[in-house]
Amino acid sequence: MSNRRTKLIFGQVRDANLKYKLIENGDRVAVGMSGGKDSVTLLYMLNLLRQYTPLMFDLVPVYIDLGWGNETQPLQEFCRQIGMDLVIHNTNIGQIVFQVKEERHPCSLCANMRRGALHRISKELGCNKVALGHHLDDVVTTLLMSILYEGRYQVFTPKTWLSRADITVIRPLIYVEERDIKLLVESLKLPVIKNRCPADGATKRTEVAEFLNILEEQFPGARRRFLSAIEKVGPSAFWN
Repeated sequence: MSNRRTKLIFGQVRDANLKYKLIENGDRVAVGMSGGKDSVTLLYMLNLLRQYTPLMFDLVPVYIDLGWGNETQPLQEFCRQIGMDLVIHNTNIGQIVFQVKEERHPCSLCANMRRGALHRISKELGCNKVALGHHLDDVVTTLLMSILYEGRYQVFTPKTWLSRADITVIRPLIYVEERDIKLLVESLKLPVIKNRCPADGATKRTEVAEFLNILEEQFPGARRRFLSAIEKVGPSAFWN
């Protein structure tokens, strides 16, 4: 583990895991792979967690194909290089959201259907946990969106058991900033596949994320202070 950025992010993932007991001995963890920088970093780091800690657990990378014809070959090859097979689950979610439902704001429905498919296939694969690639910026952006659009104070939780799905969702990257993920992916040349979804990048979340970037420029360290405030509020601030 010679890369400085790798050591930084690994330390943050390890700290989150120790604090929230995200992964424990005997777990079988499905890793939600979107093909983006966050999920590929997540899988890379969880594999390091297996190598450099005493924890003994299994990893199963899972890609939910929404029907956009995204090129998954680089992702499959990456998984093989680190000793895993990428599970690809084909769906028609994209068609349902855009053609059948004709959603004006498709992201919420798509996300719900994608999560449902991921939870279902993860259970079929014998997994008791699902790891998602939400990072520190995602947590803070969700907080700001909740306040601005809903008048509520709620954010992603690091770990939650979903009773209806009978599976635990974990977010090991909650201490990791997006800019560090970008630099890691560039330095290690980790594969990122293009998302052909017509709504990619054109969302309210993107606008709020850009606002967060402006805040960070004016008040360096704002992201981490937001996260610190969230943790001090405690579990009542969290949602799934």
